[in-house]
Amino acid sequence: MTEASIPVASIGTTGVSRFAGILRSLRRSPAGFIGFVIVALLVLITAIVPFFLPDVSPNVKEILLPAGSPGHLLGTDNEGKDVLIQMIGGGRTVIFVGFVAAAISTVLAIVLGSLAAYLGGWVDSVVVTLADVVLTVPQIVLLAVMGAFFKLDSPILLALLVGGLSWPVLTRAVRAQVFSLKEREFVEAARLLDLGTIRVVFVEILPNMASFILMNFMIGVTSAIYQLVGLYLLGLAPLTGSNWGIMLNRAWIAGAIFNDASLAWILSPVIAIILLLLGLVMMTRSLEEILNPRLRDR
Repeated sequence: MTEASIPVASIGTTGVSRFAGILRSLRRSPAGFIGFVIVALLVLITAIVPFFLPDVSPNVKEILLPAGSPGHLLGTDNEGKDVLIQMIGGGRTVIFVGFVAAAISTVLAIVLGSLAAYLGGWVDSVVVTLADVVLTVPQIVLLAVMGAFFKLDSPILLALLVGGLSWPVLTRAVRAQVFSLKEREFVEAARLLDLGTIRVVFVEILPNMASFILMNFMIGVTSAIYQLVGLYLLGLAPLTGSNWGIMLNRAWIAGAIFNDASLAWILSPVIAIILLLLGLVMMTRSLEEILNPRLRDR
């Protein structure tokens, strides 16, 4: 019942063929393919390599060794811990929370925005008012308050918190899209067949927004990573374990930026975060060109 001109449908009829089609298209886009390779490598390295690395333990005899020291390619921190090992293992939490938080915020936005637009009336008023309230509260302040009341030592809890505060903007965008799509002929036909609200919204309308949702999901990942790293950098989350945000916090407090021998300590997580976000942005722009026929035909 969906329109034949949907850009996502032209990529493939199944999930596997659709993904294969996207990969083929990415290979035709140098920037998109490079971005995909960067993200894939960072995910694989941070997920698999730490299992084959030794545990990092303090060593007072090797405090603040510069990059290039024997046995320590990126030097050590103020506890004598190897920076390279910390950097490799530190991306797991950041990437996990980024993707899970983006998934949570995207699902919330899709459900609330689409139902608000389709049902209208008091449902639309409640969703819009709730979105406005959340948007008016500074997120960093709210995160600081939440951090004072809850022990944010679980990646899942962090993902729930970040994702639960990031849905209003996308909700408004989804609402606007559904307002436009619900007047199309195929939606009217589905209503006449009395397929039910859930079927009409989530089976007939939402597939027409697949490319739009995918783009916003990728943007949500970058936003969630920024927020998570900001939480750790400002000390609003427990500084236990090791991840890129904790490395930045500890290096900044120790004044690593003012010590030439410690520059690798503070710059390595910064470079890793920049590479990850750059890869996501490059991949997102290319995916937009692939999935949007207007941009693809330019």
